[in-house]
Amino acid sequence: MNTHRIPGRILAASIVLLAGWILHGFAEALATACGVAVASWPLYERFRSRLPQRIGDGTAAAMFTAAMTVCVLAPLVFACAALVGEAHTLLQGVAAADSQGLPAPAWLADVPSVGPWLARRWQSQLAQPGALLALGQHTDPADLIGWARSLARFTMQQGVIIAFAILLLCFFYGTGAELASELDRTLQRMIGKSAGRYIEVAVRSVRASATSMLAVGLFDAAATALAYAATGAPRPLVWAAITGALAAVPFLGYAAVAAMALQSAVSGAAAPVLPSLALGCCALLVGDKVVRPVVAREGLQVPFVWVLMGCLGGFEVLGMAGLVFGPLVLALGREMWRQRVNGRAPGDERNAA
Repeated sequence: MNTHRIPGRILAASIVLLAGWILHGFAEALATACGVAVASWPLYERFRSRLPQRIGDGTAAAMFTAAMTVCVLAPLVFACAALVGEAHTLLQGVAAADSQGLPAPAWLADVPSVGPWLARRWQSQLAQPGALLALGQHTDPADLIGWARSLARFTMQQGVIIAFAILLLCFFYGTGAELASELDRTLQRMIGKSAGRYIEVAVRSVRASATSMLAVGLFDAAATALAYAATGAPRPLVWAAITGALAAVPFLGYAAVAAMALQSAVSGAAAPVLPSLALGCCALLVGDKVVRPVVAREGLQVPFVWVLMGCLGGFEVLGMAGLVFGPLVLALGREMWRQRVNGRAPGDERNAA
């Protein structure tokens, strides 16, 4: 080993660590932009090839970024605005009903096993006028203020992350080919010829994860729209759009189905509550257990349970970007394990050379 290179390597490692520490607050925005860029790169290349040559790469990247922002953010903004509107309507309905008392729905007692007990508890706790207001008076106002501040802080943080992700996405589109070439050369020097295989697995995994999220969202939106309309739920298209937007995150769509059922119960539409709830949950179950693994299986090549754990674990660490990068890490780990089992570890080609 050349001892003269040690100080230089220490300096380089220190600079890399310092850069990582400075940018760690933007990790989620960086991961989000990187995942979207990799997943949509074939579309961008097709878009760029159809533009006149006089349009520069920067202009083309800005145009495509604007289109992607509208296509991705517009449905999410609509779903969030609709959810806020429905929540406001629900709270108004609950407040109005509480002034006269909230009798237990007739269907609640017919629920198997726990139905009669729930009906008795409901009658004793909520059937009297002002019962909800009385329960709310026992809530500490400081807790509500703290919750509201936390929600506002979270909303502002997500807005900043989205803004920086859009800026980074434009940068990645403009310089993506150069960055990919530099990354390939760097990995070739670090781990040898197997770098190409790992890059292929990573790109395929990112695109499979993004495609499966889109497929699940569209499927759940269409399936729940049919379910809600068939059972007579209120505003089926609005609730289907909310459900489809939230269903990209595993298990989050069930919150939308529960909210729809709660609003139906409060508004007095007792008959469709249970069928809507059951059919909505069945649609989400099919989306998560059938559509997601079928769409992502060819790209990720890992069992469904690992895909699910990768999505949930990645979402906890990196937010929405973790839904893509969680399964990616597991797919790379699987590929490294296969290389090890086959007797070839990363870097063997480089060491042999």
